[in-house]
Amino acid sequence: MNWLLVVAGAVVGAPLRYLTDRAVQARHDSVFPWGTFVVNVAGCLVLGLLTGAVAAGAASSRLQLLLGTGLCGALTTYSTFSYETLRLAEGGVRRYALANVAGSIAAGLAAVYAGTGLAHALWG
Repeated sequence: MNWLLVVAGAVVGAPLRYLTDRAVQARHDSVFPWGTFVVNVAGCLVLGLLTGAVAAGAASSRLQLLLGTGLCGALTTYSTFSYETLRLAEGGVRRYALANVAGSIAAGLAAVYAGTGLAHALWG
């Protein structure tokens, strides 16, 4: 039964990732991969909030499978982040590649921290 929860979350997360990426990227006339950046940071925020809720007893481990593993797993993407960073570096815009790496790590950590902090404030 647990695998069905993961699959159900992924069924929502994968198209949400694609649609969000396209919508964000369409608004930016830049070689920087804003779409991937946004979905990865959003996923970190959701995962932080969810993990904090589970730790506080406000959410179940089944919800963590559905949203954390399924939805966030399909929403976020390390492989695309890596490929886009490589593409930037090979394309001669190494500053953007470095900004993508540093910004993604910093924003992702800040988002997961904010999510857990919000969960603690709400259910803590």
